Amino acid sequence: MNLATREDIKLWKKEMINELKYLINGGVLQPKKWIKSNEVKKILACSSGTLQNLRLNGTIEFTKIGGTLYYSADSINETLENNKINAA
Repeated sequence: MNLATREDIKLWKKEMINELKYLINGGVLQPKKWIKSNEVKKILACSSGTLQNLRLNGTIEFTKIGGTLYYSADSINETLENNKINAA
């Protein structure tokens, strides 16, 4: 017999809350407003150094809470739109 750990229960709780939010919103997922560094690196397919440069030169807005950096999803989308290159 397998017993549920505290982590199992916390994960189940988080999944249930997300499912309820999804159902309350009529089956529409709400986009995230702020995204952590690892997810941003995946979206932009860039390294930690490149992400740091984008942060330092003001290309992407961010906020820092404790030791965690959060990036504005709107800023990321805007940056991608502004840097589109039309093929000739």
